[in-house]
Amino acid sequence: MPVKRDIKLRKRGDTYHLVRRVPQRYRSVESRPSIWITLKSDSEALAKQKAAQTWARYIEGWEAQLAGDTADAERQFRAAHDLAQARGFRWLTATKVATLPREALLERVEAATRRDGTPDKAVAAAVLGGAKEPGITVSRALELYWELAADKAIGKSEDQVRRWRNPRIKAINNFIKVVGDKKLASITGDDMLNFRQWWMDRLIKEGLTPNSANKDIGYIGSTFRLVNRLKRLGLLLPLDDLTFEEGDDNKRPPFSEEWIRTKLLAAGALDGMNEEARDIILTMVNTGCRPSEIASLLPAHICLNHSVPHISILPEGKHLKAGSSKRTMPLVGISLDAMRRHPDGFPNYRFKDRISATANSYLRENGLLETDRHTLYSLRHSFEDRMLHAKIDERIRRDLMGHSLGGRERYGDGASLKEARDLLEAFAY
Repeated sequence: MPVKRDIKLRKRGDTYHLVRRVPQRYRSVESRPSIWITLKSDSEALAKQKAAQTWARYIEGWEAQLAGDTADAERQFRAAHDLAQARGFRWLTATKVATLPREALLERVEAATRRDGTPDKAVAAAVLGGAKEPGITVSRALELYWELAADKAIGKSEDQVRRWRNPRIKAINNFIKVVGDKKLASITGDDMLNFRQWWMDRLIKEGLTPNSANKDIGYIGSTFRLVNRLKRLGLLLPLDDLTFEEGDDNKRPPFSEEWIRTKLLAAGALDGMNEEARDIILTMVNTGCRPSEIASLLPAHICLNHSVPHISILPEGKHLKAGSSKRTMPLVGISLDAMRRHPDGFPNYRFKDRISATANSYLRENGLLETDRHTLYSLRHSFEDRMLHAKIDERIRRDLMGHSLGGRERYGDGASLKEARDLLEAFAY
């Protein structure tokens, strides 16, 4: 690689050095008018090859120092990381630097020392781990989370983004109410136990399920961990062993076939609902699709004129729960009748988090929930049980439910649309 004309090579003893004037742009962070940089080689040819790359690293370092020449503690800390990397070192805290082998430690000390023997404070803070960790508070951690986890919102509808954000906001607000808006570095194990105890009291007094507490604890843990990792804070956060045991009682039970037949599908049972909500429920009965999947169907996803009428669950306009959720579902029985009444879908519920609340409220008020633990989603579990009782192959059941294959590779296309339709017709309502 050719060396620019303003880069000079000088030999001291057996070692070549790069000599160059410091550009005006970096005079605020580099006091030397010119620098000598050892190229650690006694070969002129090799020194010429290393010179341009070495100079580029110094430019990166000075740019990092400029970025850190600010009152913003987070930018300063990040600049220290970048400067360490530009000088060819991995960022380590001062404690970890002190445990390095003698040769590695001396190499860092040398990198932070000017030719005249004086320390370069900015470089020392970067390569010796002296940079001050930014005091990121709990509320600031949540702000940073939205930036650092922006990829998780890709493909989500506006309503899905709102539902993704709100539970985490609620959890962080609960934490601040109990513990305070402390800096992450100041959060102790006692703070976390105090928050857990606050939830314990609520579970007892308000009759809430452990799932409510565990969701809050999970959102707090994932927020703090992501910020700690991607901001490279190096904190040891006391986030383990905090959740409550949930047990099997929290699983949604399926509706029994008798209940579906004699209660949910009894004449007039759903007549008090608006037509779209009623037919979303009826579509669930013989498809087992999630309520949100049916509510979000676009006209192009509904194919009623095909030899096998069907709907396609696709990530268009919304984010699917998992990659395996993408599937084509044949329509049979009352579910086919329901979709024929709505060939363009359900615009009043499309991309809105409303159908479950509307349906559950109606079912509860009209005595259509088999027990207090049943919800609209129980229809999905019933559909899976009905397939099992009909002795449908596990691979086909997983494909129709939109489930993964339990870690196994998905080979082939599975059952054809017609084969799936014929299997479902055998037990459809």
